Amino acid sequence: MGDTRATSRAAGDLGLPPVITCREPGSFARGVMAERHPALIGQVREAFPYGPRQHRALDTLLHEIVHGVVEPLGPGSPDRELWLGWGREHFGRPWFDAPFLWGESYFYRRLLGAVGYFDEGPWQGVDPFASFKRAELRGSTVEEELRSLDDLAGAPAAERAAALLQASLWGNRADLGFRGPAGESTPGEADPGLVVDDSAALWSLLPAGSSPATVAVIADNTGRELIPDLVLIDHLLEHGHADRVMLHVKPGPYYVSDAMTADVVDCLRRLNSAPGEAGAIGVRVWAAMGAGRLEVRTHPFFCAPFPYERMPGDLRAELGAATLTILKGDLNYRRLVGDRLWPATTPFADLTAYFPSAVAALRTLKSDVVVGLDPRTLEGLDRSGREWRTSGTHALVQVRSRPGGAALSAPPRNG
Repeated sequence: MGDTRATSRAAGDLGLPPVITCREPGSFARGVMAERHPALIGQVREAFPYGPRQHRALDTLLHEIVHGVVEPLGPGSPDRELWLGWGREHFGRPWFDAPFLWGESYFYRRLLGAVGYFDEGPWQGVDPFASFKRAELRGSTVEEELRSLDDLAGAPAAERAAALLQASLWGNRADLGFRGPAGESTPGEADPGLVVDDSAALWSLLPAGSSPATVAVIADNTGRELIPDLVLIDHLLEHGHADRVMLHVKPGPYYVSDAMTADVVDCLRRLNSAPGEAGAIGVRVWAAMGAGRLEVRTHPFFCAPFPYERMPGDLRAELGAATLTILKGDLNYRRLVGDRLWPATTPFADLTAYFPSAVAALRTLKSDVVVGLDPRTLEGLDRSGREWRTSGTHALVQVRSRPGGAALSAPPRNG
């Protein structure tokens, strides 16, 4: 998957804005590294009855992040050589100096190593975030949201499609369900929380009953986000917007709630166990998987610390065969446009020109990166005084309709 220095040099040659790091005091990225990651180490420690070895490794990681420098993976780690190549310019330097995207990815890799996820023994393959994911699925909020699907069962197809797209968009907001955001405007009015809304362009790429279409969905979080994604996928298949859907998930635990195959199964079982419309959707999605109309796929690159511009050739070819690729969530957005300090009015189509298919981003804003805004929209958001880029109170649907071509910087390479 390549050498990060090659891309950095090419990016610099093109005069691209700087990559986001955790150096800036008071920045969102620094808060994640200095506060959220140490807190997560404590939460993982308490979630399982780990032994002294795991506790020592977690203590070491915590001390390293706060007081030390980035250390390489230890001898015997299965991917040691890979990460040595990916991070050679970051090892021996403070965690806060590393690119935010790289640092976050490497933190989660180190966290998995600390709890023995890759080692032979009783903790091998045990997802340290599983208890958090399953608790959310068992919660009363999920039950309420599934019941709300009954209200959409008899709705016209276009109205149902709009509602389900909104649910998928806002799915990881803590106070949202299938009826959309609390305080949502009436149908036909603009949602004040949407900073860009290319929904019409998305649906124009997938007209119902048209020529056979394949949709790739690159998932983000499981639980309350993945369930609406599965419901939207059911609508695409059931109403002829697509005849095949490829659902791409992570090959292993990544970040706290990112979806893996096991999480897809858990969410499907939750749907199947529900009464009414939710249960009927669960049955249909399960059958679609059995018939090959819905396939769950994964790739190691989904856990790599790079933007999608660096995707390897096999993944590029797979996504290039899709009529449309839908990327869910904040992390996928950062990887799609590049985790840089872009001016917010930078055209989305320009930054995604390399992507091999038509592409749509469905994202709740939870980090600094945002592009494709109208200048007047940006001015109003900045005047509001709110932390609109990182608070999760705003969202976007952005679409680039034509398949892409060349990359902005270094060409994708395997490695």
